[in-house]
Amino acid sequence: MSIVSVSGVPGGPDAPWPDVPPPMAVVDMVWPDQSNHHGTLFGGAALSMLDRVAFILGSRTLRGAVVTAAVSQLEFAAPALAGQLVESRAQVIRRGRRSVTVDATLVAESLLTGERTVCLSGEFVMVRQMDRDAQGPAQTSSLAGEQVPLPQLAREDESTVAEIVFPGHANHRGVLHGGPAMAWMAKAGFVAATRRVRRTVVMAASDELNFKQPAHVGDVVEVSARVIAQGKRSLQVQVHMWAECPATGVRRHCSEAKLVYVAVEP
Repeated sequence: MSIVSVSGVPGGPDAPWPDVPPPMAVVDMVWPDQSNHHGTLFGGAALSMLDRVAFILGSRTLRGAVVTAAVSQLEFAAPALAGQLVESRAQVIRRGRRSVTVDATLVAESLLTGERTVCLSGEFVMVRQMDRDAQGPAQTSSLAGEQVPLPQLAREDESTVAEIVFPGHANHRGVLHGGPAMAWMAKAGFVAATRRVRRTVVMAASDELNFKQPAHVGDVVEVSARVIAQGKRSLQVQVHMWAECPATGVRRHCSEAKLVYVAVEP
């Protein structure tokens, strides 16, 4: 069987699966309501973060409704503390006609120092939902030896947040509420601004916020943020939000904003 490279170029003319998405890295924050009485991230919440990025890569690879079929090689290496940034880094390592295996790692980062610690790693097997009960073994192709490196660390003025639109995020028409959308955009902007100055920042203003197209229940929402201007204490961050249909891969530019953050004195 031909081996498929992560870059999406077939290993031979008869390679059956030419499309393997590139590795991805997305950020999130550890809030107090996700933490235990020791002030560290619950294991279940950490697994949920990795499962989410595995779902996104699985959907992009198989282009259908996917579910988590198995989790293995789990290793809890260190805790993530409340108030820290966590980055989920993932890549496809095996691919079949009906399933895909994603290697995922959760890395905690101190917002003020930039110090990074590997907290959790594991392998997630995602299966196309309609094929879960199919008879016979699933053919797989190992991508060992064909992998590309995980994404390099984000620039000090950039961040990416990925979320899935669930019914609780939407109105009665199945459209994403503006509130969660703005919260995700604010989170991405906060991480980009904090990484740039390595100081405590707060949002001070929104110079511009435009909603262009809706995001629907089931969509994958990806928010990118980049610092575009900096003063003595303030930073302006450009934020874009895209929605992607997991089944088709069609992406829509949903909203954009220019957010202002201010560094507060310790």
